[in-house]
Amino acid sequence: MVKKDEKNKKKEVSYGAEDIVVLEGLEPVRKRPGMYIGSTGNDGLHHLIWEIFDNSRDEAMGGFSDRIEVALLPGNRVRVIDNGRGIPVGIHPKTKVSALETIMTTLHAGGKFEGKSYKVSGGLHGVGASVVNALSVYTKVEVHNEGDVYMQEYERGRRKALVKKVGKSKFCGTVVTFEPDPEIFKEMGWNWHQIIGHLRQQAYLTKSLRVVVLDLREYKGALKLDNEVYLEDLNLEVPSMSFYFDGGLVSLVRFYNQQQKPVHKNIFSVEKEVDGVQVEVAMQYIDDIASRELAFANNTYNMDGGTHVTGFRTALTRKMNEYARKNNFIKESDENFTADDVREGLTSAISVKLQDIQFEGQTKGKLGSIEARGAVEKVFGEGLGMFLEENPEDARAIVNKVLLALRARKAAKAAKESVLRKGALEGLTLPGKLADCQSSKAEESEIFIVEGESAGGSSKQGRDRRTQAILPLKGKILNVERARLDKMLASVEIRALVIAMGCGIGDVFDVSKLRYHKIIIATDADVDGAHIRTLILTLFYRYFKAVIEGGYIYIAQPPLYKIKRGKEVKYVYSEEEKIAYLGKDISLLETVEEVEAGSAEPVEVEAEAEGAEQGEAKSGKKREQKISLQRYKGLGEMNPDELWETTMNPVSRILKQVTIEDAVDADRAINVLMGEEVLPRKLFIQSNAKMANIDV
Repeated sequence: MVKKDEKNKKKEVSYGAEDIVVLEGLEPVRKRPGMYIGSTGNDGLHHLIWEIFDNSRDEAMGGFSDRIEVALLPGNRVRVIDNGRGIPVGIHPKTKVSALETIMTTLHAGGKFEGKSYKVSGGLHGVGASVVNALSVYTKVEVHNEGDVYMQEYERGRRKALVKKVGKSKFCGTVVTFEPDPEIFKEMGWNWHQIIGHLRQQAYLTKSLRVVVLDLREYKGALKLDNEVYLEDLNLEVPSMSFYFDGGLVSLVRFYNQQQKPVHKNIFSVEKEVDGVQVEVAMQYIDDIASRELAFANNTYNMDGGTHVTGFRTALTRKMNEYARKNNFIKESDENFTADDVREGLTSAISVKLQDIQFEGQTKGKLGSIEARGAVEKVFGEGLGMFLEENPEDARAIVNKVLLALRARKAAKAAKESVLRKGALEGLTLPGKLADCQSSKAEESEIFIVEGESAGGSSKQGRDRRTQAILPLKGKILNVERARLDKMLASVEIRALVIAMGCGIGDVFDVSKLRYHKIIIATDADVDGAHIRTLILTLFYRYFKAVIEGGYIYIAQPPLYKIKRGKEVKYVYSEEEKIAYLGKDISLLETVEEVEAGSAEPVEVEAEAEGAEQGEAKSGKKREQKISLQRYKGLGEMNPDELWETTMNPVSRILKQVTIEDAVDADRAINVLMGEEVLPRKLFIQSNAKMANIDV
């Protein structure tokens, strides 16, 4: 029953035709940017570059361009130039303004709808350039065509003036310069490695295209932006990379496997067009247990896969079973290979190009075109069958690799069932070493994975028992990069962690059953602590990736020093912070050894107080203020109060959230650092030794 006063209150709220808001032009983009670029964080910021680059790349895919340059300029600006046909500048018959202005300021405007200007393209909604323009505080487009240069500038999606002719040029192409709007993107900062990785990938996918990337953000000299030349031609001494590949996906697979041990010599590849769909697939098995799938549609990376990946997996599983049974690798009574069996240790790249492409969402993370599945299944299936028949040595090595995966899966399943069964029957639903929290709400519960029993003891005493659980791990856990699931579950420490999390593992993993929405890795600030942290992160990446992707993994940041200046206590987390805090008093500590936590007494030195009392100032006496410096070497050496105040208290602690910016690069890094091959790890250490922050 609605009360009378509530009825009157509802009547006071106006809701008529005049209350319907119509967003015009590019206003919807600025109102809801996440709908168009995914987010306004790091990924969304870099998505602006991808959108402009994709327009230039589509020119190359159509055979109209062979060179693209991307330059990071001072002031967060980005400049993309290609030698394609140039955006048309004539008057559009419908909008009655320049076609250039129409493309840059109107959603769903472009040359990719009818299929006349582009046979295939990454864009399909005609919103890329206009979205970048809407989300940029400044944009400038220069078009070089038929000997003339045309230019138009924009501010937050609105033109500043009409398109005008600004000069002559022998060059033909388009130059786009933009500066993201700080009102939209709160954290500005281009990631050089992320940009390099993405554009390298694009160069592999577009044969005979030269992609150049320049970093001029720190360039202090006079920068002459001559519109008729690429910035690379100015021979500036700045960081730069250049990519050019003729091998296509074979080169891409070879690149990702360059530091791995291949199972078979020849990289499989096939390229063919079926029913208007261009299909290219390359793959190679390596001596590893993880799989890597790189999926592309019209050169756009599909991180969530799609119909082309479904077709690939279906054909792979079917053909491997057919060949294995035909050649008596598996008998009639044996079970078939599963999709997981045939993908273990496989690096594959699947690319399709088609005209009327359909993605799920503007960020194009997943391909939805139905015809892609059948085309890939047919082309890849036929090609793989021929490859296995024509390369018997490679085929034997591949099938033996898959057989090993099948046996390991059976053993792992038995081990997993044994672990879960024991946990239920013997009353070990939760491990005995776990000090669980009182709350049963996952969204407010957090678990600290701490290093050692001493740290576990301090943590258990200092925690908030209602919401904080403590799980101490003894020593370094098993390196799961070198172990299968059955061996992994035999580890007491890993088994305890799996059971404590509550979301299962392997084919029964369900992230919705996670018992804690903050999993905090708390290790000592030394080399051993860093190693333990890396081992734990490897475990999560390989077997609980969804937990990382869900934003549930954090790394605790315990302080390095406790500084007492008189009655004031200050915790600092780096050498730089210590120096900044002590200021001129740092000179008094140069000849004093820093005490480690657990020693009898902290080191005390005397320093002149900056704020001496008036009476002491008049008498000429100096007030002495004691400074004590305590160096923490481990969490177990901190008492419970200090541990709570610095590392566990949600109000004062510092946590770093673990994210996966690029899953492929993360996968390669873990393989290098944690895999069996020593040489790649040695080369990595030699290349990055100067960047290491070593606490001796």
